[in-house]
Amino acid sequence: MNRLSAVFLDHASLDRGDLDLQVLHDQASHLTLYPATAPEQRLAHIGDHQVIITNKVVIDEPIMQACPSLRLILIAATGTNNVDLQAARRRGIDVYNCQAYGTPSVAQHTLMLMLVLITRFESYRRAVNEGAWQRSDQFCLLDYPIGELSGRTLGILGYGELGQEVARLASAFGMRILVGSLPGREHPQRPTLEQLLPQVDVLSLHCPLTEATRNLIGAEQLAAMKPGSLLINAGRGGLVDEQAVVDSLRSGHLGGAGFDVLTTEPPVAGNPLLEAQLPNLVVTPHSAWGSREARQRIVGQLAESLAGAGSGAVSTERLVNP
Repeated sequence: MNRLSAVFLDHASLDRGDLDLQVLHDQASHLTLYPATAPEQRLAHIGDHQVIITNKVVIDEPIMQACPSLRLILIAATGTNNVDLQAARRRGIDVYNCQAYGTPSVAQHTLMLMLVLITRFESYRRAVNEGAWQRSDQFCLLDYPIGELSGRTLGILGYGELGQEVARLASAFGMRILVGSLPGREHPQRPTLEQLLPQVDVLSLHCPLTEATRNLIGAEQLAAMKPGSLLINAGRGGLVDEQAVVDSLRSGHLGGAGFDVLTTEPPVAGNPLLEAQLPNLVVTPHSAWGSREARQRIVGQLAESLAGAGSGAVSTERLVNP
């Protein structure tokens, strides 16, 4: 096998010192690891390496042109927007991503957001921390209304592997599942978005961000949902008008919202969801995918693609620029 020299430009975005990278080292003639790579460092870090591994570092055509040894780009994620796929195709550089590695992790995170909201977990935790239970004249504290997922209707937009796993877990909690059609991809046996929204108690988003789905859920769609319903977004930040969510929560129409993704990440310029400081709004830092098991699966997929490239027998399963 003709092993290739590889460089991982931002491995700290994947490995927090808890992963086994040996399988990746085994498939490269030499593997160089950089915790992070700033735009101005890309050329120096890539050098004469034949393989680039990147999570979020942008690889555009000028970089490809300046790196004549480059033969393969491996993306340590599913999204490919950080690589110019057309430029890579023109230059004969294969690009592979990783797929389905985070399904269990994101699905459990999605259910966690539902449970945190329906049980008012944050409110009760804060009450205990502030001594409210300790001052109570009853054995329990029931100051915040607690609901149950059982018997409620979950609407899912995006019914790939992840959406299906969320449906399976939600069914175990006794939820009724309704799968909606996405704009431009209407399914004859699924309700349209307009038909779906008034029926659901919880809406969970698992669809890709495209021009058809950008701001899929805005003020009009939120108003069409049941009063007191929940919105969960562990998909992509741009699927939702974030200010409209805050407005709906403040008006009391939307019962709660759980987000793992924001339109701009990291939110260095702020974000309405972060500034709102509402008790029925939970935001996590795009961490749903990040279980150790999921990240180790990424390492395994990267190693498989690298091994296949060295042997000349790369599977096209994760090839994104055929």
